[in-house]
Amino acid sequence: MSYGTKNRQQQTADACKQHLREKHADKLALVEEYIVEIEGTGKSQDITSWSRFTDIKHSRDEMFTRLDADFEKWLNPSVQLKVNLHSA
Repeated sequence: MSYGTKNRQQQTADACKQHLREKHADKLALVEEYIVEIEGTGKSQDITSWSRFTDIKHSRDEMFTRLDADFEKWLNPSVQLKVNLHSA
């Protein structure tokens, strides 16, 4: 893996974490829990996990939209369950 790729992955991870912390400042403890769930801790920590929110164009707006949707789904798993039950 080239050094540029590692920098980009770190920038993506940092941008996602900063976005969550700023947008959901009132839920900071939950944001920190979500961050740990996404990237892990200690030796199992993997910043490349944040790449799931990126797209081929590396659009920050699209990345943040996907990130927010995933965070909301993580916060409210019962909402997704209700949607699935109604569509069945």
